[in-house]
Amino acid sequence: MQVVDSGSATAAPRDSLTVIDNRTGRSYELPITDGTIRARDLRQIKVDEDDFGLMSYDPAFDNTASCRSSITYIDGERGILEYRGYPIEQLCQRSTYLEVAYLLIYGELPTREQLDQWVYEVTHHTFVHENIKAFMQGYRYDAHPMGMLLGCVGALSTFYPEAKRIDDPQERHMAAVRLIAKMPTLAAFAYRHNMGLPYVYPDNDLSYPGNFLSMMFKMTELKYRPDPRLERALDVLWILHADHEQNCSTNAVRSVGSSRVDPYSAIAAGVAALYGPLHGGANEQVVRMLEEIGSVENIPDFLAAVKRRERRLMGFGHRIYKNYDPRARIIKEHAYEVFEVTGKNPKIDIAVELEKRALEDEYFVSRKLYPNVDFYSGLIYEALNLPKEMFTVMFAIPRTSGWIAQWLEMLKDPDTRIARPRQIYTGARNRDYVPIEQREQLVETPTGAEGFTNAVNPERQR
Repeated sequence: MQVVDSGSATAAPRDSLTVIDNRTGRSYELPITDGTIRARDLRQIKVDEDDFGLMSYDPAFDNTASCRSSITYIDGERGILEYRGYPIEQLCQRSTYLEVAYLLIYGELPTREQLDQWVYEVTHHTFVHENIKAFMQGYRYDAHPMGMLLGCVGALSTFYPEAKRIDDPQERHMAAVRLIAKMPTLAAFAYRHNMGLPYVYPDNDLSYPGNFLSMMFKMTELKYRPDPRLERALDVLWILHADHEQNCSTNAVRSVGSSRVDPYSAIAAGVAALYGPLHGGANEQVVRMLEEIGSVENIPDFLAAVKRRERRLMGFGHRIYKNYDPRARIIKEHAYEVFEVTGKNPKIDIAVELEKRALEDEYFVSRKLYPNVDFYSGLIYEALNLPKEMFTVMFAIPRTSGWIAQWLEMLKDPDTRIARPRQIYTGARNRDYVPIEQREQLVETPTGAEGFTNAVNPERQR
């Protein structure tokens, strides 16, 4: 960055930003690269030598790029989503989830030989250690499946301690294979645990989505044979959810991974972030909204309540997309293929009519509120008779490949440093310690009565 004295006639470089500090009258030239300035360049803008330097304040990183990435491209204004430059529409039409996972992680579409080897490796690493199964069985019968998944993914780091050698390409590759292979197994075990059913081991004769359906739904039959339409619908759903730029969970993986922890622990951070209702749980909220609407006749009253800000329109709008989410359009098409197998989900009529009326209403169109990926995905999961608590788990399975790709890219980025955001301190300073006998109660604190009640309540301890 160049510091220019006030009144200097030096011409500023074309690809730069001129900043004038009105406190001092000094002018600064900040280089612009890829449409960004480096926040650290602001540190040179000081009132005096004792000044720390200027910082940027950007809660939730609304307008801050935390990394450079070549994995996923999104143009929210035009509704474009690409993985490694390939349009999502083409990948959903012609590819499989495992092929897309390879593309995300290694940067190119595999050859036939590479794909066969990749599928073989993933298929033959789907089993988990029997101790992991015992670990799963230790959860309460009604434990949330995302909580179980979170714990088990983190536990994998203790089964593969060699994964700590993150500079070893072979160990990184094996971690990628194991995580992609075992995530459906852990997800299915969590479901069966909730249902009180025995766990079903992987079937290496089946496809990646077919094996998952088998582990979920196999009962007494000797061989589970998944419907190819359901296999394909799951494959497409998983392609759509594989990666989505620097979202909350991906940011968590990169942030935790920047400490150079093992990949299983970093991915567990992504699972934890996805657990939140504002991230992975959005499609569950859509289904609950459709249940509350109840019928097509109630849609006008519901939309009127939304305009009065008495209700929330779930599954519409997106922080990135200011157009129709391309993933929503693809999922909507495959929903009807699923219904051919499972029977029609009656909520689809409410969803379609709600979309139609909202997109005809200037109130929603002017605010660029279009359906997003969560609007239809929950209906497919519900048609598969999955409990709502499993919806986010279904999101975590495919997003694992994106998390791994982002983690690997972070490791190779020469700009990577351990994540350590700055803060703006707003608290008190220079207070003198007050002995406890002289203190006044200045804040109201919770009594914790419920916690003590739970501790002696045998019903809550079962």
